[in-house]
Amino acid sequence: MKVFGLTGWSGSGKTTLLVELVPRFIARGLSVSTVKHTHHGFDLDQPGKDSWRHRQAGAVEVLISSGERWALMHEVHGDEPDLTDLLARMAPVDLVLVEGFKAHPHAKIAIHRPALGRMPIWPGREDIVAVATDADLPGCDRPVLPLNDPAAIADWVLVFLHRSEALDCAT
Repeated sequence: MKVFGLTGWSGSGKTTLLVELVPRFIARGLSVSTVKHTHHGFDLDQPGKDSWRHRQAGAVEVLISSGERWALMHEVHGDEPDLTDLLARMAPVDLVLVEGFKAHPHAKIAIHRPALGRMPIWPGREDIVAVATDADLPGCDRPVLPLNDPAAIADWVLVFLHRSEALDCAT
């Protein structure tokens, strides 16, 4: 299972790029899963629903299932699990695209829009293997990819994945 990420400041376009990349990889015959990290709480449940009531009663995990999908909700009591722990819970696929998890050492593209006025996050970071941007980045020491051309980015990622053995899930 290969792991490749997108990282960048909030509002830079990580999710927009990720949802453009997924169907392009699938069209090339890859099975793809995604992992999204968030810094704020979220809830898949609705207060009062049965699965919500199960969690409120103290269940550590609640699995909800239908004929269309299933979801496993796990309550975190203690340290947040790291990406490696989360990947170990996922079914094997060809490629897992990770949004966020800036500090994890998997290979990733930094999404950078200079117009947002945020500092570049790639200097001094070996895990950031390229930068996708909507502007010129003179002096950038990484491959610079056209943010508004997801097909070109997908091509670049596939070449990178083919050349790198360091991206296996065991990372």
